Amino acid sequence: MNIGEILAHTLPALGFELVDLEMSPKGRTIRVFIDAPDGVTVDDCARVSHHLTHLFMVENIDYDRLEVSSPGLDRPLKKLADFDRFQGEEAQFVLRKPIAGVGKMKALLRGVDGNQILVERNGETTAIDFSQIERAKLVPRIEWGKTK
Repeated sequence: MNIGEILAHTLPALGFELVDLEMSPKGRTIRVFIDAPDGVTVDDCARVSHHLTHLFMVENIDYDRLEVSSPGLDRPLKKLADFDRFQGEEAQFVLRKPIAGVGKMKALLRGVDGNQILVERNGETTAIDFSQIERAKLVPRIEWGKTK
């Protein structure tokens, strides 16, 4: 099994999903981005890092540095389920081929229909085939000056 497969099998048992995995060119640094329905704390990252350190030793995965963190406010959207989970949020897209002359766009996520991502832009709903999305990430929503 490769590292991605190991993480995909291990993290759900710990209560987390694998959002992304980055490895340095020579595999000496491994960056693991995790998420959970209620978000990720520093303690969560430390617990996962500790678990993975032991797991990688058992699996004979050689590395110098392991970093475990949350995906951040601008979380990448990698799987169909991500687009469904974050309905109502704004996302930024880079498309493989332009749609109506647009290759980069921001739009509201409106869900998933089969392999189609439903987005709302300028008051119109459009379907984008999942295979046509090069990259997508959430646009952070920051509300200034709000008090409870």
